[in-house]
Amino acid sequence: MRTGAGRRWAAVTAIAGTVFIAAGAFWLSFTALADLAARSGVGQGQAWAWPLIVDGIIIVSTVAVVALAGQRSAWYPWTLLAAGAAVSVTANAIHAVVAADADVPGVLAASVAAVPPLVLLAITHLTVILTRPLPGPGTVAASSPEPRDEVTSAVVPPSPAAREVAVLLREEQGWSHKQIARHLGVHPSTVGRWFARPALTGPDREETP
Repeated sequence: MRTGAGRRWAAVTAIAGTVFIAAGAFWLSFTALADLAARSGVGQGQAWAWPLIVDGIIIVSTVAVVALAGQRSAWYPWTLLAAGAAVSVTANAIHAVVAADADVPGVLAASVAAVPPLVLLAITHLTVILTRPLPGPGTVAASSPEPRDEVTSAVVPPSPAAREVAVLLREEQGWSHKQIARHLGVHPSTVGRWFARPALTGPDREETP
């Protein structure tokens, strides 16, 4: 019980921390992109919408990537996520170069400005993973096959009649081991073992002790 309670508190603390960090990273990126949009000719009343579009697609795509994990359609949110992250990082770096003090190297300013969108990308993904419910013990047990299922699904050994058919196909039709195996639904090595037995020279002599 204490272990379960400790894990829950750890998860709550981690989620609260990731949400707090994500909010800070989003705010830093938001202000930089909004100022860049205003400097680029977007009106003051609409400049705030541009960072919402750029960074918002990162958040929405991250949630979609986690929700569609393992499915073929996951390539689309991954594409949107990569495109949104690239635009956000580039725009933040450009804004830092444009608005930085003359004494600050452009590379340093761009590197510092690229941190918030990258942190936003990583921390949003982590937040979604933490908030996703974990499978309980009952789910794991239900998904595990029972021993009796393995027994019933085991391969049934071929009957003596199948071996007799194999002898006829090889001696009268001249079929190869692979052709016989494909026809009878067995592995070619199984057919090879049949004919490796000295007693298996004909269909009537297989059961001879």
